[in-house]
Amino acid sequence: MAPSEISAGSTAAVAMRQKKQASRPTSDDDSTSVAGSVNGTPKKRKRTKEERAARRAAKNGTAAATATKPVSSKDGERFPANEEEEEAAAEIAASKRPRIDLEDKSKSLALTAGHPRAPDAAADAERLEKMCGAVRTILECIGEDSSRPGLLDTPSRYAKALLFLTKGYQQTPREIINDAIWDDEGHNHHGMVIVRDIEIYSLCEHHMVPFTGKMHIGYIPTTRVVGLSKLARIAEVYARRLQIQERLTKEVAMAIMDLLKPHGVAVVMEAKHLCMVTRGVEKTGTSTITSSVLGCFERSSKTRNEFLSLLKLDKSF
Repeated sequence: MAPSEISAGSTAAVAMRQKKQASRPTSDDDSTSVAGSVNGTPKKRKRTKEERAARRAAKNGTAAATATKPVSSKDGERFPANEEEEEAAAEIAASKRPRIDLEDKSKSLALTAGHPRAPDAAADAERLEKMCGAVRTILECIGEDSSRPGLLDTPSRYAKALLFLTKGYQQTPREIINDAIWDDEGHNHHGMVIVRDIEIYSLCEHHMVPFTGKMHIGYIPTTRVVGLSKLARIAEVYARRLQIQERLTKEVAMAIMDLLKPHGVAVVMEAKHLCMVTRGVEKTGTSTITSSVLGCFERSSKTRNEFLSLLKLDKSF
């Protein structure tokens, strides 16, 4: 065969392959053409996962799946992807927040704690009788005879005592402060006001046995001062509830901060817990110290240490 015929045949074969390649359907999900060719065949590259998903979504007339996927940060924190999801997340967060009694102008959780109620003799008698029945059941469960002479009046006595020890549930700081707050605008005080050694008697909420001790309260007024006895009464309101010492200390500090709006408040409490003395670990020599500092006492170590030195508790915290 002549060379010219061979060359013409090769050219015809290449043209036929290119024609077949052009007419062959390509997969949208697998590859796409790029510039250039090798031996007359166009180069191919794999489509990315996102490109394939977008083309499939376009064919189905729907938005790409990645458009509504929640966005996450590098540390795994999840963020809302659209307005509807963001609003739903905000509603869930709002439902978890503690509610504040809107009738109290202070809008303070510390001041609205407690539920004052009008006297109701019939309801009080019914509640007392229910408590007496519960105490009789407890006496029987520990193996005692609740009908023997020494225990006949014990259910009633115990019920009344428990109501007294938890009377703080029917009181609020604003109620017991009454009008004993004065605005002394002519004398902007900058020194500390400290009431120390306030005796505290409360009930541990874990075992309902007493813990007792002393509380020291200090604050630096702006223009508002309060009757000194009211500081002890605020402590009493929160102590006469089922408590833990840590929360009791903080609640007293927050209540004073909300009532007086001072430069700062510091509360320190030292107590012995009978749940550690008479049961459990049975360590009679232990005591627990807790503190809560707000405002300038929290910001300034110098102010904090001055307060502690005046208490003769020279310990940094």
